Amino acid sequence: MKKAALLLLCLLMPTASALAETSKPLSAEVLWQLKRIGTPVVAPQGNHIIAPVTTYDVETDKGSTQLWWFAADGKQQRPLTVAGMQVSSPVFSPDGKTLAFISKRNDDEAGQIYLLPMDSPGEAQRLTEVPSGVSALKWVGKHLYFISSVFPGKNWEEIKKQLTADKDNKVSAHQWNALPYASFDHWLDERRQAHVFRIATNGGEVEAITQPLGHELFRSYQNSGSYDISPDEKWIAFASYGSDDRVNPNVDLFLANIGGDSADNITPDNPAADDTPSFSPDGKTLAFTRQHIPGFYADTSRLMLWDVNDRKLRTLTGKWDRSVSNYRWTADSDGFYAAIDDAATSRVYYIDADNGKTRAITEHTNFGQPALSDNGLVIATNESFLHPPQLVRINPKNGKVSRLDTFNDDVLKDVQLGSYESVTYKGYNGDDIQMWVHYPPGFDRSKKYPLFMLIHGGPHNAISDGFHFRWNAQTFASWGYVTAWPNFHGSSGFGQAYADSINPDWKNKSLEDVLKAADWFKQQPWIDGERMVAGGGSYGGYLSSIILGTPKQPFKALLIHAAVYDMYSQMSSDFAVHSTRFGNYWDIPELYRAISPHYFAANFNTPTLVSHGQLDLRVPVGQGFELFRTLQTRGVESRMLYFPDENHWILKPNNSLYWYHQVQEWMAKFATPGAQ
Repeated sequence: MKKAALLLLCLLMPTASALAETSKPLSAEVLWQLKRIGTPVVAPQGNHIIAPVTTYDVETDKGSTQLWWFAADGKQQRPLTVAGMQVSSPVFSPDGKTLAFISKRNDDEAGQIYLLPMDSPGEAQRLTEVPSGVSALKWVGKHLYFISSVFPGKNWEEIKKQLTADKDNKVSAHQWNALPYASFDHWLDERRQAHVFRIATNGGEVEAITQPLGHELFRSYQNSGSYDISPDEKWIAFASYGSDDRVNPNVDLFLANIGGDSADNITPDNPAADDTPSFSPDGKTLAFTRQHIPGFYADTSRLMLWDVNDRKLRTLTGKWDRSVSNYRWTADSDGFYAAIDDAATSRVYYIDADNGKTRAITEHTNFGQPALSDNGLVIATNESFLHPPQLVRINPKNGKVSRLDTFNDDVLKDVQLGSYESVTYKGYNGDDIQMWVHYPPGFDRSKKYPLFMLIHGGPHNAISDGFHFRWNAQTFASWGYVTAWPNFHGSSGFGQAYADSINPDWKNKSLEDVLKAADWFKQQPWIDGERMVAGGGSYGGYLSSIILGTPKQPFKALLIHAAVYDMYSQMSSDFAVHSTRFGNYWDIPELYRAISPHYFAANFNTPTLVSHGQLDLRVPVGQGFELFRTLQTRGVESRMLYFPDENHWILKPNNSLYWYHQVQEWMAKFATPGAQ
C-alpha cells in the first residue's frame, strides 16, 4: 500500500462569502435530480458514441432510461430514444450504420430487440417477438445474439402459453428440489434455463445456440460477459456448470461450434471460476478471467488466453497483484484496455496481450469500463466523490480526458460541495490503511466537528474515488460532519494477501482497523471525540453489529443496514459465505461462535438505527428484525426502518429520501452536527 500522500483530489475550500452566496447543499433531494450516465458504446468507425442516461421522477417514484448520441469532439449531444421508456444493451452493427437495443414498448410483454438506423431518418423497429424476453445483446456478423430464460422442451408458442398460465395462476407457492433458489432480490424458477439464441439482422426464425449443446448458462446470473461469439460466427464460448454440484458450483468455460450438438469444457482442471469469455477481433484467441480459490469471490482474477487453433492456454497476468475485469480487446488484437480496481481508485490500464505488461493510463478519480473504436477512440465514464459519472474521451498516450457531455451542470452549479483527501494511518498490526476523509462545506480547522464513520460492505470491496448515490459521503458531510471511509483489511484493490487477510475471521482485523481509524480522528484537533457516530451496510452492517457488541467502543450511535447479524441465519441467504471454503457451522462451530455478532448481544448498549428491505435475499430481512428485537429486549434505544419493496439496497427515490432523512435525524440526536 502506498504511504500517506495527503493528496487533495478535490475542489478548493470555499470562502465564507461564497458560502453566504451559495448555501445549497448536496442534499438527498439533489442526488435524485441528477442524470445517471451508464456504460457507453462506440461505433467501430468512431463516428457515433452512445450512452444510456437514466433519470428519476420523485413524484411518480419511477425511473426511465434514454439512449443519447454524443460527438467525439464534445460539441454535440442529443437524445436518440424517447423519454419515459426503458432501454438497455445498445450495440452497433459491424458497419456502424445501425444501432440495436433492448426495450419494452407498446404491447411488448417482455424486452425485445429494436433496430435504429444511424445514418438516415427513421424510427426504431422491433426485430423480435420472444415471449420470454431478451437480454445480454451482441451483434456479430449477420446475427444478433441474446440470452433468454426458457422452458426446456417447449417452443415459443408453448412458452408464451406457459407464461400466461403462470401469470393467471392463483397459487403463489414456489417449489424447489435443489439449489439455487434465489439470486439477490428474486426467486429462481427451476423449471427454466438461460440459453443463448440468435436471429438474423433482417429477421426470421430465432435459432437456439446453447440448448442443443446440453448446457445451460449459470443459473444465478447471466449477463453479456456470460458468453461470446467469434467474429466469423464459427464458435461460441460460454460459462456453465463444470459439475453437477449446485451447492458449491464451479463455473467453467465451454467452447462449441455454432450449429453443433456438443461443447468442450476447456477449463476442467480449475476448481474455481472461469468466466467472461471474449474473442479477439482477429478470431485467433479467446480471453477470459480465472480465479483459483473455490468459494472466494474476491480471489484475484487473472487474464487467461486460449489459442483457438492449437488449443493452448497461458496465463497473461499471473504476476500482477490486481484483478482483471471490465476489459476490452483493442482492434488490432494486440492488447486490452480495462478498468481496474487499484488501491481505492478505478483506473484504466492497458495490458499487452503478448507479455502481460500493464500500464496505467489514468491516475486519479474513477473510470468505468472503456469502449473502443477501430480507429483508436477510448471512451468511458469518469466520476469522483465530487461529481457524478461524466462521459469522457481518454487520450491513451497520456491519460488526459476530454469531457463529452454537459449533464447535471445546471443542477450542480449552485451546490456547495465540501472537499476530501486520501490519508494513511496505522491499523491492525501496524499495517498501513488507506482512508478517504470528507470535509463539510466551509470546513474550519480551528473548530471541532463531529465524525460520521462509514463502514463499507463486501467485505471484499473498496470505497474508491467515485460518486455514490446510496451512501454519499459528501451528502453526509453537508449535514455538518467530517465523514470517513476506511479501506480496512479485506478490502479489494490492494492485493490478494490484503483482501484474503480476514478469512475466515471476519471480525478482528477489520474491527481493529475501524477502531484505530477512530483513534486517528481523536488525535486531530478539528474532531470532537465526544461526537462520533458510525454506520455501515451488508458486511459494513456486520462490522457495525460487531462494534455494537464491543465494550468501550467510541461511537455514540450506530446505523446498521442489511446486516449479517447471525451467521447461522445467514444460511438462508442465496449465498453462503464461509461454507464452500471453510466448512459449515456444524463443521466449525467454534468459528461461528467467535465471529457471529449475535453472540456479543450482552454488550449491546449503543443507540442503533436498523434498516432492512423485504426483498433482500443476499442478507434476508430476518437478520434486521433479529437485531432490532435483541436491542429492544435489552432496553437499548433503537429504531427499525422496514422497506417492504426494497432489496439489499434502498433504490426507490422516495424510500431513499426517507432513509437519508431518518439517518440525519438519528445521528443529530446523539452527535450534534456542525462546528463548535
